[in-house]
Amino acid sequence: MTDPIRFLNAFGKSLSAMALYAPSHPARSKSAQLAFEAVQELQRQELVLKFSFLGDEIVFQNRQLRELKDWEWCERFTKSGIQRMEFVSEVIREEFDDFLYTIMAEVTPGWRDPRHTQRKEGTEYISIKYGAIGVRGDADQFMTDPLPTIGMNFPLDEEVETIEMIYGEVEAGRPLPAGEIETVVASLSVAMHGDSEILMPLLQLKEFDQYTTAHALNVSVLVMGLSEFLGLGGRDTRAIGVAGLLRDVGMTKVPKDIVSKAGPPTDDEWDIIRRHPIEGARIILMSEPQLDVAAVVAYEHHMLPGGQGYPRPHFERECHYASKLVQVCDCYDALRTRRFHRGAWTPESALRYVEDKAGTVFDAEIAKAFVQMMRRWERRIIPLEEGQPLQARAADDVLESASVPAHASLMTPKGTPIVRT
Repeated sequence: MTDPIRFLNAFGKSLSAMALYAPSHPARSKSAQLAFEAVQELQRQELVLKFSFLGDEIVFQNRQLRELKDWEWCERFTKSGIQRMEFVSEVIREEFDDFLYTIMAEVTPGWRDPRHTQRKEGTEYISIKYGAIGVRGDADQFMTDPLPTIGMNFPLDEEVETIEMIYGEVEAGRPLPAGEIETVVASLSVAMHGDSEILMPLLQLKEFDQYTTAHALNVSVLVMGLSEFLGLGGRDTRAIGVAGLLRDVGMTKVPKDIVSKAGPPTDDEWDIIRRHPIEGARIILMSEPQLDVAAVVAYEHHMLPGGQGYPRPHFERECHYASKLVQVCDCYDALRTRRFHRGAWTPESALRYVEDKAGTVFDAEIAKAFVQMMRRWERRIIPLEEGQPLQARAADDVLESASVPAHASLMTPKGTPIVRT
């Protein structure tokens, strides 16, 4: 048995003992001691330990723990919004004991131990972090240098080629190249901004086999625009832009004849397609663990409220905030793009669909904000074919098309932190 599996089994047994025995029972203290010794042993090999919980899958660092496919606590962690457990420095015994109580209380509704006095609310552990895989709210701008004004020539050829290269690397079984991904997102942000205004360059589909590349770039642009519109900080916007770019990376595991076939997929083909969120999350976490937000979005971007969509969760739960943003942008761009089995919807028809599904398919507030953003800046959306330069529009023309004051900027001050880490 490997050390991370030994630790999680010991950790789970300690939680079970807390449910079964009184605080003074020796089985309870012994199980806690064994779990503490297991994490100490693991930290002798690597000081910083990261466990990620996605549905019924567990990833340690960047390695999937297939042996723990049926670990019962994974489902309960996920249901309670605990997607990440980290030991960031040498574990302190007092913190570890308190952490056991905290986790038990969060994953077991109604459970409490009247003899235990937990840390004060809001107090942070020194050696342990846990919670949802986070978008961390902050005031950092996306780039340290001022964003350049868009020039008269800003074709997206290199971005298209880079996305094709990234997906090609994954298809060939190689890890995601994190540096190239960050570069594409930074470049798209530059393409969007001119002075304090925003343009949305969306690629037009020329050939059906370009769908994956064009759609990935468009969703990244749209979700970064939406993130800024909602007031998120630069680092959050960057993380969500990467998530939009990679949310369909699991489709590289779907045979091309299924993706490009004329007509709707068969039931068997749908079963294969519905695996792509799981495959995508696995690819991202096993390639670049720091892209944890992107992994969660890849896993959740087809989940719907009420436990609908896919993959189907074992327990009904809310999706990550970043996933909710991507879901709206993903659907909008998919509808407005022609496919083998249907034509493209008009932008207005796609927006009406988003409005109609607000509160059922999409988060109501996010859907409302997306529609407001798209209608406010609809004349700033620039349909581009690959190789076509992004033409800068005159400032007066841009401002005339917007229902906001001339001095307004889409960039906003620091956003509220979305989740705790």
